[in-house]
Amino acid sequence: MNKGIGEKFQQDTKYSRNSIGGGGLDWNNQPDLYKSYPNNKKIKLVKPEALSKLSLDDVLKKRKSIRIFSEKPVTKQQLSYIIWASTGIQREELEFEFRTAPSAGALYPIETYLVINRVLDIPKGVYHYSIKDNSLEELKTGDFSIEISKAALEQDMCKNSAAVFIWTAIFNRSKWKYGERAYRYIYLDVGHIAENFALASTSLGLGSCQIAALFDDEVNEIIDVDGVNESVIYMSVVGSL
Repeated sequence: MNKGIGEKFQQDTKYSRNSIGGGGLDWNNQPDLYKSYPNNKKIKLVKPEALSKLSLDDVLKKRKSIRIFSEKPVTKQQLSYIIWASTGIQREELEFEFRTAPSAGALYPIETYLVINRVLDIPKGVYHYSIKDNSLEELKTGDFSIEISKAALEQDMCKNSAAVFIWTAIFNRSKWKYGERAYRYIYLDVGHIAENFALASTSLGLGSCQIAALFDDEVNEIIDVDGVNESVIYMSVVGSL
């Protein structure tokens, strides 16, 4: 019986005591940990600060998938906190910047893009999150709510939400160290980020829902990535209740 792609991937990327991969790392060719658009207009985000008095226990009990939102916009302060909580810089140790979500080898292959539909003080459009300086880099302006909804298999929550988060992977950041095993870690990394996102949204009294059903290349076209070296992995929406 022929193996399907998923089963073959699972078997071919296993570690065993006789075959664990590894070896010397080419430090001179390590991929950059930060992607940026230096020539694009930037919108500085608000410095993250606690906006909720709920305990972690309360947030865990309240979290659920929300697909219907009100027309009330999300504030820039709320959006800033959610972005930081999901994948922002948390601390610096030994001149290395660690983030709020764990990442295999601290290689951080995941990039964050946003389609802004209804956020106070941020124009509608497509943006990239610049982690290094905690800002949004403007990629396109205008209303992309219908396009992103179509790309998510016609799910209306994408056009009715305040913002759509799009997470991509720059694969070589992880493959540089882990080879084909890196794909396992990439999917785990984005899951950590999405959970942070969901809990942060819930803590602010907002709704969120995670989306894996999407037309990859249609989403890639919206954010202008090639789908080979970098591609969409996962999405989420957030909005007011």
